[in-house]
Amino acid sequence: MLRAFVDIVHPPACVACGVGLTLPHALCPACWRAMPFIERPVCERLGRPLPVDFGVPMLCATALAEPPAFDRARAVVRYDGPGREMVHRLKYGDGLHLVPAMSAWMERAGAELVVDADLLVPVPLHRFRLWRRRFNQAASLARPIAERSGKPLLTDALRRVRSTAPQPGLTRKERAANLHRAFAVKGRNAERIRGARVLLVDDVLTTGATAEACTRALLAAGASAVDLLVFACVVPGD
Repeated sequence: MLRAFVDIVHPPACVACGVGLTLPHALCPACWRAMPFIERPVCERLGRPLPVDFGVPMLCATALAEPPAFDRARAVVRYDGPGREMVHRLKYGDGLHLVPAMSAWMERAGAELVVDADLLVPVPLHRFRLWRRRFNQAASLARPIAERSGKPLLTDALRRVRSTAPQPGLTRKERAANLHRAFAVKGRNAERIRGARVLLVDDVLTTGATAEACTRALLAAGASAVDLLVFACVVPGD
């Protein structure tokens, strides 16, 4: 009865375009076809799609030339089309209604990462940016994944110890310099991080500068390894 009442007040709609549906937190057929889902084969390190399946785990050229500090990354979609629009609506349009669908897809895309993780840690926002936005999109995505998997979630394990300039428009080197020593593991969380395999959660992976900075802070605090799970990732050429 409650479900029927909610459907009357807020009819189910496509999470991408808003067209009416019979089920909540789903895509309409048109958006499903347009959604740039990432499917195997993928680079085992960066999670980017590969053009050819050789039947064995492979690494892309970027992962070989510039190995990241994190062990493995997985993403649901390319940062393009409806996938990009969903990220923007979540981050800049108070789109918390997108979290159930986005987090469920992330959990499926990174199933092996979730299973292997000892705990989940979202990428933090600086307190001033958090105050302006009112929520941390990474923490919002990580929370339902932690609840469904039974894995501990440390929302305050990482802290931004200094404010940084907005990242859009910066080059890879500029992003890395902008985030240098911007993150740290503080206080009581250091003991829980030590020796743990951490699953770092964020909404999007672009150049990887933020993930690198967070991973290095976690490793410096004693984490045994760090994996990365995001909703979308930038694929060269998009």
